[in-house]
Amino acid sequence: MLDKKQKEKIIEKFKTHDKDTGSPQVQIAILTSEIKDLSGHLLSHKKDFSSRRGLMRKVSERRRLLKYLKREDGKAYVELAEKLKIAA
Repeated sequence: MLDKKQKEKIIEKFKTHDKDTGSPQVQIAILTSEIKDLSGHLLSHKKDFSSRRGLMRKVSERRRLLKYLKREDGKAYVELAEKLKIAA
């Protein structure tokens, strides 16, 4: 789980305007960071099935947001995918 400082750092990096905290770009960046953390946890705790379920939920939520962003603003989608180093 991300602490407040990490989340603020991500928001600062990916925000689209001054008071932005909930744009798809910010949400996708936060989910990507949480997915990386959970993936690392699951490498050492292979039988933690509740965390695995949470990971799958976050992955599907990120996929839905990426699909929405691609449909609404293709240029922003490509830029975000390059920044986060995820498949575009």
